[in-house]
Amino acid sequence: MVRLACEVVDTGGPRGFADLTLAKVAAAAGVAPPSLYKHVGSLAALRREVAVIAVRELTAAGTTATVGRAGPDALRSLAHAWRRYAVEHPGRYAATQIGADPDDPEDAPLEQAGAESVRVVGAVLQGFGLPDQHLIDAIRTVRASVHGFVMLELGGGFRMRHDLDQSFDTLLTMLVTGTETLARR
Repeated sequence: MVRLACEVVDTGGPRGFADLTLAKVAAAAGVAPPSLYKHVGSLAALRREVAVIAVRELTAAGTTATVGRAGPDALRSLAHAWRRYAVEHPGRYAATQIGADPDDPEDAPLEQAGAESVRVVGAVLQGFGLPDQHLIDAIRTVRASVHGFVMLELGGGFRMRHDLDQSFDTLLTMLVTGTETLARR
């Protein structure tokens, strides 16, 4: 049922995760909504499971893209992998933005998946020689920058006649330069 929910959220585009309902999943499964309760306890539980899968998939994409790479090459590869994942799975990508509640034991799998994702980004940034005191800020900056670009792209926010790939490469050049500068501080 969770895999079907992943397909439903992707079909809904960037708003697919926010618009997820048990009725939509039931309709895709060809069953009545009450039948879903045999498989999931609630919409909140289903959303959490979709988010865990999405974070794990995004982390795997980033890991695969950065194996054997370091520094600027690794950062660029990571960002391109995130962008590809977002374009291919817009609903699931939106689900990756949900942070786990550290005080909710049911969020433990999401918290673990998120921590692994942060470790991958941290390893990429440490390849620049970034001091530990700047690591969290750099991780947040990379995530916010790539996420902002991707969400504007998915939402149709870039309508000017200018190559989006070139703009994305410019963003990455700025992130690389900023990370290198931060590492030298």
